[in-house]
Amino acid sequence: MNLTERGPAFAEFWRERHLCTLSTVRPDGTPHVVPVGATLDLPAGIARVITSGASRKALLVAAGADRVALCQVDGRRWSTLEGVAVVRRSAEEVLEAEQRYAERYKPPRANPERVVLEIAITRVLGNV
Repeated sequence: MNLTERGPAFAEFWRERHLCTLSTVRPDGTPHVVPVGATLDLPAGIARVITSGASRKALLVAAGADRVALCQVDGRRWSTLEGVAVVRRSAEEVLEAEQRYAERYKPPRANPERVVLEIAITRVLGNV
């Protein structure tokens, strides 16, 4: 999904420094919602979250809980990105995600166990 057509306000909102929440579903059907930093590749329609491979969110996605929601809010402005997540482990994919994260937030601390949750966006909700 190419998100560039959503306009400059949407693009700027996803470049500004905001923390997000990532929602996954546990095996018992209950939501698992955690704060994350996320980046958005507008032309590719892909969001990325860096995390430890041993984190609950990474383990849930790896186990098949691949339908996720990524949300950020700033006052009356908000955006939720729904999509299908996969765990990426290659050094190149992790490095790209770290660089994108550093551009939006700050350079991440070193973590040799880092993976990337790559989310192919299927639906966008919000008021931006």
